[in-house]
Amino acid sequence: MRFITQSIFGRHQAVVSLVFGVLMPVCSHCFAADGDSVRSAKAAPADRLVLIVRGASGTPEYGQLFDTWSERWESAALQGGTQVLRIGPKESGGGGTSQAVTEPIDADRNSIELALREAAKEAQSKQLNELWIVLIGHGTFDGRLARFNLRGQDISAEELANWLNPVSCPVAIANCASASGPFLKALAGPDRVVITATKAGSENNFARFGEYLSAAVGDSTFDLDKDGQTSLFEAYLSASRRTDGFYETEGRLATEHALLDDNSDGLGIRADLFRGIRLVKKVQGGASVDGRLAHQFHLVRSDSERQLSSQTRQLRDKLELAVIQLRDRKQSFDSEDAYYAQLEDLLVKLAQAYAGFDSTVETPGKPIGARLK
Repeated sequence: MRFITQSIFGRHQAVVSLVFGVLMPVCSHCFAADGDSVRSAKAAPADRLVLIVRGASGTPEYGQLFDTWSERWESAALQGGTQVLRIGPKESGGGGTSQAVTEPIDADRNSIELALREAAKEAQSKQLNELWIVLIGHGTFDGRLARFNLRGQDISAEELANWLNPVSCPVAIANCASASGPFLKALAGPDRVVITATKAGSENNFARFGEYLSAAVGDSTFDLDKDGQTSLFEAYLSASRRTDGFYETEGRLATEHALLDDNSDGLGIRADLFRGIRLVKKVQGGASVDGRLAHQFHLVRSDSERQLSSQTRQLRDKLELAVIQLRDRKQSFDSEDAYYAQLEDLLVKLAQAYAGFDSTVETPGKPIGARLK
């Protein structure tokens, strides 16, 4: 119950205590990545994939920064037992890139499209339960289209959205490039977390947000709610605040303002609306609050989280979001008793999920996976 505050439960403490019951052990696998333009794990498949796209360098200095950020993401993914696929160049010691002269000019673009096509197939067959996409590099905006810069032909927000449409599993996308703001609305959708380094395409100066996000996503130092793991939401909040701190320390006008969307409206939310992970300012227009789905994405999971089966985790996450959505609708209920009746039903199902029960029935012992079929 990481994101749900204690105030939700009130008089149902006995039910809530059941949530922290029996955990189901599960084995996790680590994967190593090898190669340059495409790095993929050659081992038994994991149910999560991190696709790291390292864009065109522009200059060797920028290329070295992008390599460092990419390596941090890869290290965190491997630590979390997640399959890794890296696409893009890598700076060589001599200042040039390691791109082979015989490599097709659009090799990176083609590799991205192929990787997402394969991810869609694996998600359809339930082999892939979670997809992360990280774009590290430069971006451009011509007043109409936002693009992420690759070696060869760049990729637009609309093209990436089309390639992602067939992917049916939850997806987290972090575009750490300049001018990335328009990617937010283009990629927003159900079961998606979208993060951009800028709020608009006009913010086209070099973006530093990617540096801080890469440092936070696998580091428990940035675990704001102290549950033993750093969620993507917590990494986003920390990276945004550290980015703001950079400009304040340097006495410079901030040229980037990161956004996160995970409620499908494509509007996004700024980190300055939160203190810790708690919302302290009202959201304009009364929209539902972003960050709840992102708080269920963990690249490096805690020991207790790793003991859960993927099916139990999926059901738990679904029920947690249902509790939060119910809380948001509390004022619409005719009576307090009606609200608490629905809340109690959800909390009992959540407790049964942790205990390995089928939450659709009263009797224990039936595999939790039956609830998801």
